[in-house]
Amino acid sequence: MPFWRGETLNERLSSLVDPFDADAIDCAAYTLRVGGEVYVSPDRQVGDPSRHTKQRLEPGQGFVIPPGQFAFLLTAETVTMPDNAIAFISIKARLKFNGLINISGFHVDPGYRGKLLFSVLNAGPKPLHLIEGQPLFLIWFADLDGVTEMKKHGPGFDGIEPQLLNGISGEIRSLQSLSDEQRALEKRLDERLNAQATQVSNLRILVTIFVSLLGATIVGLVGWSLRGLLGGGTP
Repeated sequence: MPFWRGETLNERLSSLVDPFDADAIDCAAYTLRVGGEVYVSPDRQVGDPSRHTKQRLEPGQGFVIPPGQFAFLLTAETVTMPDNAIAFISIKARLKFNGLINISGFHVDPGYRGKLLFSVLNAGPKPLHLIEGQPLFLIWFADLDGVTEMKKHGPGFDGIEPQLLNGISGEIRSLQSLSDEQRALEKRLDERLNAQATQVSNLRILVTIFVSLLGATIVGLVGWSLRGLLGGGTP
């Protein structure tokens, strides 16, 4: 099962990848771009996750995958697989190093025709900023030992289908989001404790002032009483 070399990709992909760009050939792989439809699972900053849905992107429009969140990314290109070949797919290394993981399938079956849909996870600690048209995915082609009838039939993906979003439209409780919530809770607790400490300090000052005034008043009353007694006993 030999893999297609760069020269073979240049010769054959013009009829298999639409649109085709010879400059997108990367050694023995072809680079696919982010298409015009994405879905990113909502994090805790989204007001109403139940109303969160897929997003249509304008050319060059950016979007963000928060830490710990999941996304569907559709390719801009339509891929047509021959009946005697199979393909393998991945994400470019630079994005992998930043924490973007492909958790969908890793191959394209013979006979498939359509856009490729990647399901990915941001496993890194920071948001990942991507844009429409960004070169992001790699695809390798390899020959089978002959034409196969055991192939994909019917159309492939042309967009992100609504049924794919059912059950994943809520927030994914990742370790990162739980850590953020814990820090936010600790911050609120510290603020309350600081506020209470300020109130206790102010109360101590008031009590000290009150005790001082009370002591001065008592001393004054005692002195006045003694003066009256001593004055009344003078011959």
